[in-house]
Amino acid sequence: MPASTTAVAEVRDGTAASLAYTRVGNGEPLVLLHPLGANRQVWRPLFPHLISEREVITLDLPGFGASPAINNDRPPTPSRLAVSVVKALEALGFEDAAAHLAGNSIGGWVALEAAAAGHAASVTAIAPAGLWSAALLPKPQVARQLARVASPFIGPGMRSARFRRAALAGSMHHPERVSAAEATNLIRSYAQAPGMAAVNRAMRANRFERLADIDVPVTLAWCEYDKLIERPRALPAHVSEVWLRGCGHVPMWDDPEAVASVLLRGSRARA
Repeated sequence: MPASTTAVAEVRDGTAASLAYTRVGNGEPLVLLHPLGANRQVWRPLFPHLISEREVITLDLPGFGASPAINNDRPPTPSRLAVSVVKALEALGFEDAAAHLAGNSIGGWVALEAAAAGHAASVTAIAPAGLWSAALLPKPQVARQLARVASPFIGPGMRSARFRRAALAGSMHHPERVSAAEATNLIRSYAQAPGMAAVNRAMRANRFERLADIDVPVTLAWCEYDKLIERPRALPAHVSEVWLRGCGHVPMWDDPEAVASVLLRGSRARA
């Protein structure tokens, strides 16, 4: 696979329609949406494997990273997050179906929502949330509460490989491949994201039921050691599937080259 490096690529950061973004690379546009509790930085391990073939646009979803939360009385459901993503892409100059969309976990669900509404050239969802058979019950965020209490001390603790493994083992299969700085960013984003609680509640209370309505190429990637998401028993015939072996729910550090390969393949597909 051709590879470039972020050292020689121009990385452009900015804000579009209230969403913080990063743009880097050359080629057809590929928009990447992060999992719940994270931010757009989770995609950086993939940049060397993508940016020679794609212009990569990573976004912070509303209420995460540097993007403000949606402030009104309506729940921030994945479909509403998708509307924010589409508005950001329009502000960046992309017309409907001009960009390929991809995401991980809730980011995958948001990408699927945007595709179902006609705003994607293709869609790739890695361990997507929302394909469960029934809405989920609310769940106390005990782990997040602990992370918030420990947040001031996270940086020094993450210098220990053993501590990183304990903190990240629920999300990835190889936490030891995450640097101390990257692990600190992950935990602090999870602990401090202002949209976390409301988006989590809205996510668990809903399902994605429009998979059969998407008329652009759809790729679903399942992670071999995913502890959070299970593959549905039945899927529409037009959906392509692939397994990411040796990967957990957030696979960007487990095997960045394999994840990038899935994204490139999915974004080459044409309806």
